[in-house]
Amino acid sequence: MGEAIVGGLLATPAGAGFTVVVAEPSADRRAALTQRFGVPAVAQGQEAVSGSDAVLLAVKPQVIDGVVGALAPAIEKGALVISIAAGVTCARLESLLPEGTPVVRVMPNTPALVGAAMSVVSGGSESTAVNVADVEALFGSIGDVAVVEERYQDACSAISGSGPAYVALVVDALARAGVREGLTRDLAQRLALQTLRGTVELITRTGEHPEAVIDAVSSPGGSTIAAINELEKAGVRSAFAAAVRAAVARSRELGM
Repeated sequence: MGEAIVGGLLATPAGAGFTVVVAEPSADRRAALTQRFGVPAVAQGQEAVSGSDAVLLAVKPQVIDGVVGALAPAIEKGALVISIAAGVTCARLESLLPEGTPVVRVMPNTPALVGAAMSVVSGGSESTAVNVADVEALFGSIGDVAVVEERYQDACSAISGSGPAYVALVVDALARAGVREGLTRDLAQRLALQTLRGTVELITRTGEHPEAVIDAVSSPGGSTIAAINELEKAGVRSAFAAAVRAAVARSRELGM
């Protein structure tokens, strides 16, 4: 994810005005990052953050305390700290950083790798509107961005952050169902992918409610309504609701 953000930033006109330094413990990864992006890559985080105007924390929530604790002495006064660690609150990060350090929390998702991310941005108690706007612009280089109050971060993450896994599961389920009906895997997956892509575009462009799209396809007594009835009997809607609820709960646990 950090690589996708760096790539997206450097691909924008604004990126030409930034000096980016990457901290990466793996020597092979450092070499690959330097070759791909033309940026310096160092082994020690303290070296990367020293003198920086902004620091992006792209680490797992399980190690965030140790990482931030090690970096804190090297972070310049007034430097903006941006975190994509799932579930970790701005308040928790602020408690680990020098007093007054502005923190902005972001939850992007894996489509950032192809410039199609959905990122959710929230400012901490020390951040300003300018800080939030700067982060919004940064993540806008790799997709769409929504600025929300931090209390909504876990719910947003359960939809957009975890969402690519849900969508991939739907694609796989449709493709496997097609194979059971005699289609090749390639054809079944192609049908599923383009149908999802086209339906998303249809709803986006027309602004129609998803229920209206369902109704438009579901002729009385037809095959689609028969299929929808089976999905409803199987509890698809309640399963998605339960999945989102479980993701929210786990996100909150990781932030503790």
